[in-house]
Amino acid sequence: MQYQSDVKKSTVGLLNPVTKLQAILVLGVGTLIFPNALLGFVIVIGLFCVAQSVGLLGSYAKMVFSFGVPISIMLFFIQGFYSPLNKTIILDLGFARLGEEGLLYAAKVVVTLLVFLSTFYIMNKTTYPGKMVAALTQSGMRPQIGYLILASLNVVPQMKRRMDVIKEAQAARGVETTGSFLVRLKAYLPLMGPVVLSSLTDAQERGMTLETRGFANETSKRTSLISVQVTQVDKNVRLLMWVFLGIDFVVSLFMRFS
Repeated sequence: MQYQSDVKKSTVGLLNPVTKLQAILVLGVGTLIFPNALLGFVIVIGLFCVAQSVGLLGSYAKMVFSFGVPISIMLFFIQGFYSPLNKTIILDLGFARLGEEGLLYAAKVVVTLLVFLSTFYIMNKTTYPGKMVAALTQSGMRPQIGYLILASLNVVPQMKRRMDVIKEAQAARGVETTGSFLVRLKAYLPLMGPVVLSSLTDAQERGMTLETRGFANETSKRTSLISVQVTQVDKNVRLLMWVFLGIDFVVSLFMRFS
């Protein structure tokens, strides 16, 4: 818990959540419109540095490689051998030919996915869900939508905690929950129904509680326990993001038509 608190109190963690969402959008779109994979590769390397600065390097690297390696192998094989874009053949196996254009397109898709996933991962790890919803609500988003976002972000951790409690209770009663894959599968399958149903029931009860307290009342002035400010650092980061996107757009046009 202390580790998570330190991460969220880092320089990146103290940024306004809307600033982080803007970074996801700008970096992802910037990578998408760039003609090749070079920019996305540079951004992913830069995000490794950001993850290192907030103490997330290990988990971030694990996420990137566990997703990036399988998807890269799959896309490089499919696009490299069977892409209709292939014109420059770099390897002829007789039954299939490896094309340069397909490989480049696959690399572009991989780095684009990694940029979107990596920025969202860092934002999620460095942001309290309540703070993000408060920032979005202050930006003009309807509170009902904010509640849906908060409930969606909390449902998986809540289910995991409830699953751990039930698993410990079963182990205390002598039910075998460790061992081979089949043993663990037999122990976990009966838990899924009650865990999912109880999570849905909790969400419904919270919704009913909010309604009885006038959550949907649009005439009353709302207050928030969480204060979210737009600091000068946030303004500078947002400005840099838009400048980056503008430069990226101009360079992309120049590269495409030159």
